[in-house]
Amino acid sequence: MTMQAEQLVQLVIAALEDLKAQDILTIDVRGKTSITDFMVIASGASSRQVKALADNVLEKAKEQGVRPIGSEGLEGGEWALIDLSNVVVHVMQPATRQFYDLERLWQGAEQSRAQQAQE
Repeated sequence: MTMQAEQLVQLVIAALEDLKAQDILTIDVRGKTSITDFMVIASGASSRQVKALADNVLEKAKEQGVRPIGSEGLEGGEWALIDLSNVVVHVMQPATRQFYDLERLWQGAEQSRAQQAQE
C-alpha cells in the first residue's frame, strides 16, 4: 500500500499530537528539493519526549505499511530525523530547533524566490 504525501503528513501530525508534541509545522518543499515533498518539524520538551515522539511516528507509519528509509538521532534525544520518503520528520528539543532554524532555511527559500519573481 502506498500513501499519498498529504495522507502521510496527516498520519505524522496525528502521531505527534498523540504524545503532545509542541509547535508542529509542515513545510511544503515540492519544487525546492527533490529529496522529499514535505517536512514536518515538531518540538519535544525533553530528550525522553523527543525519542517517544519519533518512536510513535515510526510505529504509526509502519502500522500503515509505510517503511521508513531511515532514521537518525533516536539515541541522543536532542534531534531525531525520520525519512519517510515523501515526508521527512524532524523532532527536536526547543534549543536545538532554534539553533538549526530549519523553518527559516526552507521558508526563506520560498520567500526569496517570491521576491525575485516580483523584481
